[in-house]
Amino acid sequence: MAGLCLVVEGGSAQVIGKIFPDMAVETVDDKKVNLPADTKGKFTLLGLAYSKKSEDELNTWFSPVYSTFIQKQTGPIQGFSYDVFVYFVPMFTGVNAAATGTAKRKALKNVDPLLLPYILFYKGELRKYKDELDFERRDIPYFFVLDPDGKIVFATDGAYSKTKMESIEAVIDN
Repeated sequence: MAGLCLVVEGGSAQVIGKIFPDMAVETVDDKKVNLPADTKGKFTLLGLAYSKKSEDELNTWFSPVYSTFIQKQTGPIQGFSYDVFVYFVPMFTGVNAAATGTAKRKALKNVDPLLLPYILFYKGELRKYKDELDFERRDIPYFFVLDPDGKIVFATDGAYSKTKMESIEAVIDN
């Protein structure tokens, strides 16, 4: 795995090889999760968004990520599935941090219950993550694949595309 450096369509090459910075997040029902500490031992796919527009693009990933990485496969290849952690993380920072509770209630009401366990909410400062994860544009989501030790082995950004998904699968399959 050392030396693997795949980046597509605007992903940030500077973050490849870095350990994902510690991030305290919560589930929709207020359970605490610490990234990447609580995901050690398995590959992890994280999607982060910190504006309304980027959250809309983050949503384009829900269905394809669910069907690729979460849903148990049936049919001719029954039982084949990835053993990865998958989380979508809307980030509430600055004055928007107060909206976290409202966002959780909206998610409970509007998001498919099958997806809720895969949504984590971040409330706090943004600067550390902008600096360490090279968030250049607030209007797009950012995606990171972490290896079992929490090291970033792949990064991309923007709306879902088949090419991006194939690249993510290739990194996890490797």
